[in-house]
Amino acid sequence: MTTSEVASRRPSTQAERRAATRAALLDATITCLVEHGYTRTTTGRIAEAAGVSRGAQLRYFRNRADMVTAAVSRLATLRVESFIESIGSGPTSAEASIDALWEGHQGPLFDATLELWVAARTDPELRESLIGVERNVATAILAAARTSLPESSSRDGFSDDMIHVLATMRGLALLRLSSGTGPRPLTDLWPHIRAQLIALLS
Repeated sequence: MTTSEVASRRPSTQAERRAATRAALLDATITCLVEHGYTRTTTGRIAEAAGVSRGAQLRYFRNRADMVTAAVSRLATLRVESFIESIGSGPTSAEASIDALWEGHQGPLFDATLELWVAARTDPELRESLIGVERNVATAILAAARTSLPESSSRDGFSDDMIHVLATMRGLALLRLSSGTGPRPLTDLWPHIRAQLIALLS
């Protein structure tokens, strides 16, 4: 549930208000990661983006590390929910599954995740948090893929194939950043790679 959706319910109890404020802070953390990058995502910027005072912020998170750690988990939840929502609750095609996964590797949620991956290289505490969270994300996506592709998932090697698919998409997402020319180069690459990944899961 997004911050706006929480707000639209007009939380009345103290617990609901606390949950809404906490969600606003985490969503603001994600927004700051996308707009300013990890190093410039400060507690002040987060509080301002969330519309929360610094004093109120400290009642929920002691420091930036606590907020980023919590945001890591929230990002993971949103990414998994987005994939499951895209493929639906029943069997679907390999094409639809690949397209849903590719969509999940675009946009602000994944851009925020990339910021954290890069920062984790020199931040052992963040890296430790990310390792566990990304393992959970992969497990959840694999479980959803088994539901959406019941015939393919029954064969040996399906899990390895899914890891290959995810690794390929993550590599392409990094290429989008490292190429320095935006997503356009992927316009030519993606159709060919998409066909290969669909064949792999079919």
